[in-house]
Amino acid sequence: MDKDLVKYFENIELNGSTSAQEIDIVEKDMGLQFPIDYRQFIMNYNGGEGSIGSNSYIVLWSLNDITELNEAYEVNLFAPGLLLFGTDGANNAYAYDMRSVEKIIVEVPFIGMDLDEITMCAENLIEFLDYLYRK
Repeated sequence: MDKDLVKYFENIELNGSTSAQEIDIVEKDMGLQFPIDYRQFIMNYNGGEGSIGSNSYIVLWSLNDITELNEAYEVNLFAPGLLLFGTDGANNAYAYDMRSVEKIIVEVPFIGMDLDEITMCAENLIEFLDYLYRK
């Protein structure tokens, strides 16, 4: 495991890896490209679930869940441009804001999902995990 991720994943049950080809298929189907750090995470761990830090819980969706759950939550209707990739296990989703080149990570409520309701969390995956770890 990447030494930068070890402290964040101590209490997270990670899934198995997936292939670059499977990621390519999902990206093509969704008409987007994942940020490089997220693509690497999915390739190595393909999601996971558990506690991060002392006060946060996270469900990082698997590659198969990303397409299915973005459609089920009608993200393109309620918050176009976001790519949901996980949740806090309760009321909030975590997403990449694909509308910008930076593809920042944001939090958005499931109920009342709207672009006006997003909160910026981090500029990349490591910063996001640190944000949750310190929360």
